[in-house]
Amino acid sequence: MEFVASDKSCLTWSGDCLVIGLSEESLPLTGILADLNRQCSGLLQELIDESEFTGKADSTAVIRLGGDAAVRKLGIVGLGGSDELSLERLRRAAASAARLAKKEKCATLGISFPVWNNSPALTTQSLVEGSLLAMHQDSRFKSEPEKSKVELETVHLLEQVGQTAAIEKAQKICAGVILARELVAAPPNVVTPAKLAETAAEIAQAHGLSVEILERDDCEKRGMGAYLGVAQASDIPPKFIHLTYQPSGTPKRKLAIVGKGLTFDSGGLNIKAGAGSSIEMMKIDMGGAAATLGAAKAIAQLQPDVEVHFISAATENMISGHALHPGDILTASNGKTIEVNNTDAEGRLTLADALVFANQLKVDAIVDLATLTGACIVALGNDIGAMFTESRDLAKSLMTAAETTGEKLWQMPMEEKYFEGLKSVVADMKNTGPRAGGSITAALFLKQFVNKETDWAHLDIAGPVWTEKESGYDNPGATGYGVRTLVQWVLANS
Repeated sequence: MEFVASDKSCLTWSGDCLVIGLSEESLPLTGILADLNRQCSGLLQELIDESEFTGKADSTAVIRLGGDAAVRKLGIVGLGGSDELSLERLRRAAASAARLAKKEKCATLGISFPVWNNSPALTTQSLVEGSLLAMHQDSRFKSEPEKSKVELETVHLLEQVGQTAAIEKAQKICAGVILARELVAAPPNVVTPAKLAETAAEIAQAHGLSVEILERDDCEKRGMGAYLGVAQASDIPPKFIHLTYQPSGTPKRKLAIVGKGLTFDSGGLNIKAGAGSSIEMMKIDMGGAAATLGAAKAIAQLQPDVEVHFISAATENMISGHALHPGDILTASNGKTIEVNNTDAEGRLTLADALVFANQLKVDAIVDLATLTGACIVALGNDIGAMFTESRDLAKSLMTAAETTGEKLWQMPMEEKYFEGLKSVVADMKNTGPRAGGSITAALFLKQFVNKETDWAHLDIAGPVWTEKESGYDNPGATGYGVRTLVQWVLANS
């Protein structure tokens, strides 16, 4: 799909479908909107009246223009109240416009929306992101993919001339989001640890990053007992992935992004079973690794002045005669010992050694992402990710990035006394604590593998990594959650 930063207005553009963004305060029509109504013989007002359109956010309506009109169809999208206009509202509105044009079988679309906060570049970027992500359809595994006779080919962003750079930035970011979506959505017999490693190598080759893949023997030499304990039951070898983006000049900061990479999680001997176990959906348990690789693809193209390390300890959690037993004691690469009281709390074991590895790189800050706990979904639902950190500066920068991108994030407490529930009689700690506060104790577990002087944040993305219904610019399936926030966070450090 092509995007054009156009100097045309809603009065001068011609094409298949023109979509106007209307706030609640846009009614009754005045100014250029009144001129447009006169130009189309009053049909804009007729559309508003017949559909009882009030400008409510995400509402849409469309009408066909007859005769010799320069525009074949005219659509309207609600933007809500003017004081509520945000980049996220514009993304969602652009998604609605693109879906409307596709439904109406239009090859060309003109979008006429207001500029947010006198920021044409951010406005353009948001409109492209919303349109592109809404139009992404993953039909790789369908024998006969549905295809419309007329596909949306070109989107003209009206009165956005000169914003070519913003379009290109949005396209690069969306390429990373789409990569993450497709990795999460693919079945576990396709996206294996080897496939994640292959994807990392492809990103490195295409965009000039360095890549290091540690095999099982390499991990053994590094003492990664927690990670390898999870991996030992699978017939598919683990792959420890380390991608590095190095800017051309002296980096302003050194950052690490660590993603949980469980390409399938059976639960191990504590097998996921019964109603609600969702074992059939455990392909999504590498959502953190997918976001990490998606961010790597985008950042490599955007080229900020920041050194970034992308890390994932990829493996399956399976059942066999070699499986980890409940009660086994593992030793992580920092020497900490862990009594495994639940083999289904495996992600934190793989992250433990990945976090130690990241610390050894002497970075300024580490952010890890993981589909880690069902407790997080109970606390925040399916739309909001949880953030755990003791660094005020890092918390502020991540929250600012999330607010800019529209990816919902909520800071949770790091209640230190809850670590009492992780204490073991026979080892330094257990890998799970009491049911209450399960996402908090998981974060406290991870904290044991991070140096005190390093800023660190843990993002539990178990809820927003997948959606069952169309929402905003997300279609049913994998969302690519986390990529845009990570990219924005890295760019803000540039």
